[in-house]
Amino acid sequence: RLYQYPISQTMRIRIYIPLCFLFGFFIATQNTAQAQDVHFSQFFEAPLLRNPSLAGLFQGDVRIQGVYRSQWASVSTPYETGSFNFDFKKPIGNGGDFISTGLQMLYDKAGSAALTTLSAMPAFNYHKALSGDKSKYLSLGFMGGLVQRRFDRSKITTNNHYDGNGYNPSLPDGETFTNSNYSYLDGSVGISYSSSINEDRPNDNYFVGVAYHHFNKPKNSFYKNPDVELQSKIVFSGGVKFTLNETSFFTIQADYSKQGSYTELIGGALYSYKMGEDIDNPKYTLHLGGFVRAKDAFIPVVKIDYHPLSFSFSYDANVSQLRTASQGRGGMELSISYIGFFDRDNSSKYVPLCPKF
Repeated sequence: RLYQYPISQTMRIRIYIPLCFLFGFFIATQNTAQAQDVHFSQFFEAPLLRNPSLAGLFQGDVRIQGVYRSQWASVSTPYETGSFNFDFKKPIGNGGDFISTGLQMLYDKAGSAALTTLSAMPAFNYHKALSGDKSKYLSLGFMGGLVQRRFDRSKITTNNHYDGNGYNPSLPDGETFTNSNYSYLDGSVGISYSSSINEDRPNDNYFVGVAYHHFNKPKNSFYKNPDVELQSKIVFSGGVKFTLNETSFFTIQADYSKQGSYTELIGGALYSYKMGEDIDNPKYTLHLGGFVRAKDAFIPVVKIDYHPLSFSFSYDANVSQLRTASQGRGGMELSISYIGFFDRDNSSKYVPLCPKF
């Protein structure tokens, strides 16, 4: 992740001593991988960060998901990132439409200076039924809320701390900003189209979508510089799920992101196998597969569903030119999710065709 936090030429935040090399190396050797926003290898477990229109695109009434990521522990003080989101949907009217509401919360802490981002963003989504025969839906979603960023000024080192003989922490750092934290409002909008592939196989479906994040271009500077803005990001997403036989299916997902001059492409697949006597409602489902972040990492994934819960583990095996310094170790991720139905007459459990993936 590259952050747009302008600092004067004299400031040297300790976290950046190893990471400036890391990020500079990425920029010099490729124009992909590290964009300004946080990212997850299990991007499919943080759908609202991909596109707010993906709220409610699941087989159930309510979904709760959490993801934890630790990255670059082999190179420096690790980046730690956590995501928590929940969303639920309900039918509206008699035309097959649905509405979804939810909340996306994010925590990110980087390096020894504890550069921290906290955000809380409510989301709203409307799913418009386009056809009854193939469960075609057009979804429009909005997400927006408050973001707060801060770092520990006592843990930074600048040129002003050197008195000619060595490092002197009692000297002022020489920086002109007055606050080591600031807040701003942020917003995202997205649209997606989802459909079953064949009316005879309603569980085979796909979706495509595009999202526009930071459309309000919030100010992004500890110096309150009005000319420094958080760059907008556009994300193209897609996925397809198709049945292989009565006990197994295959899922492919991918995202392409562009934020300023930085891009990221990630995609891959999971093979899933149902276990238990009731194949239509299996007690366990095992998912195995892998994803690739272009020019950056190969990511093996293991996931198991113990309905209504799911548990996933993945690990970034670094394959970029940084692999010599990182020894191939990128970051691990853990996730847990819950998907369930409400005990109500208008539950989507009793609706044959509803937006899901």
